[in-house]
Amino acid sequence: MRVLMISDVYFPRVNGVSTSIQTFAREFTALGHQVTLIAPDYGQSDPEPFELIRIPSRYLPFDPEDRILRWGWLRDHHRQLAAADFDLVHIHTPFIAHYAGLALARRLGLRVVESYHTFFEQYLDKYIPLVPSAWLRLLARRFSAAQCNDVDALVVPSQAMLDVLAGYGTRTPAAVIPTGIELVQFGSGDGARFRQAWGIAPERPLLVHAGRLAFEKNCEFLLEMLVQVKAQVPEVLLAIAGEGPARRQLERQARQLGLADSVLFTGYLKRDGSLEDFYRAGDAFVFASRTETQGLVLLESMALGTPVVALAEMGTREILRPEAGCLIAADETAHFAAQCVRLLRDPQLRAELGARARTYAQSWSAPVLAQRMLNFYGECLAKPAVAVAPSASPVTAGPRSARAWASTRDGSAAVAMSHRQDAAAWTDPARGLDVQCAEVVAAGPAARSTSRPTPAEPARWGVPEPLLLHPIGDEPEPIAAD
Repeated sequence: MRVLMISDVYFPRVNGVSTSIQTFAREFTALGHQVTLIAPDYGQSDPEPFELIRIPSRYLPFDPEDRILRWGWLRDHHRQLAAADFDLVHIHTPFIAHYAGLALARRLGLRVVESYHTFFEQYLDKYIPLVPSAWLRLLARRFSAAQCNDVDALVVPSQAMLDVLAGYGTRTPAAVIPTGIELVQFGSGDGARFRQAWGIAPERPLLVHAGRLAFEKNCEFLLEMLVQVKAQVPEVLLAIAGEGPARRQLERQARQLGLADSVLFTGYLKRDGSLEDFYRAGDAFVFASRTETQGLVLLESMALGTPVVALAEMGTREILRPEAGCLIAADETAHFAAQCVRLLRDPQLRAELGARARTYAQSWSAPVLAQRMLNFYGECLAKPAVAVAPSASPVTAGPRSARAWASTRDGSAAVAMSHRQDAAAWTDPARGLDVQCAEVVAAGPAARSTSRPTPAEPARWGVPEPLLLHPIGDEPEPIAAD
């Protein structure tokens, strides 16, 4: 299968979207598929095992770390992209990448999948403070619903985010497919090396946090919580890895709270060793974001055997299981601090939760979740595409697309999934998905409609039960503090 990905963000810009794109693209390539990624040119780029096209971009005035693609380049290079004979377009961001990717896909007669990575409703008021937050939230909801309903299929990293989009009025077929972690990369780390490099005594109690230092990440909560931890564990240190627009404010807050000697800001750490050492050095990983669509850093920490103390909100709720090597804290600094103190004072509990965390992280393997994404691509290729504008050519799923879908499947990789009872699924579980795909190939393009399902039809055609790694509705139970 040949997949064209397009995004307004990618490394060296560090965030969860970049990590998700890189993880899936690398895994697809390892599985024998061809990936082309169109992303902004930041002036520097590390080599990738897939094709990476860097194009001119502009700074965003309210967030200079981010870029926005230049539409003109995509328009001017349409012929070259058409010659690549892609099977599917996967859009990863809702800015120029969304509109340019959608226009390109419709022009080429390709299906469009879009990943909804970011809970924008909770973000905009942090960056546009002069506009009433209620207006911004309404705008984000309507904008998101319109964009989601533009494409053929949606991917979201958590059931919580899927529920939010359903509340917006999104009707597009969707599946929950979280990003996996590269267990080889996060299978080792040298905590002693990190402590030595940063002058941290081996015996000093250390809490660690990694992530973009953005206003929506709720890092100020961690600083307020640290005051209460320090009252009981005076020598505690909180190390924060990452950069972002909120760093200066957080540094100022730390000084105002009397934490100047108890907080270490490391800046960005490379994912090829330094970050692993950082996770491994911690006695506990702390996380307080309320708006995560998944929370990959939790899994990375767990994979290295570092127990987690975190809020179970939005996407993180689906990671933080009682068996996952974590202590779930209430959304109040006193309880969060109590959970941290409990871990710092109990080496046996840290060891037990760390071992559980490492085992649990194995179930979030990147290759397994990449195969699930490929399976979902296949469902998209086997279904009618969105109707095109009268001026555009009809969109059909050609034989090459169907063959590409069939090539993503093998018996050993098939995932047994039940379909939603409230959806008139296009698949018949009794016949099996592989058999149906063979029928699609045999029937040829004439058997496939080019129209979008009518509103009266179920919105989620053939979409499996969300691909979570635990039952939906099985809410995590906090482990009470002593």
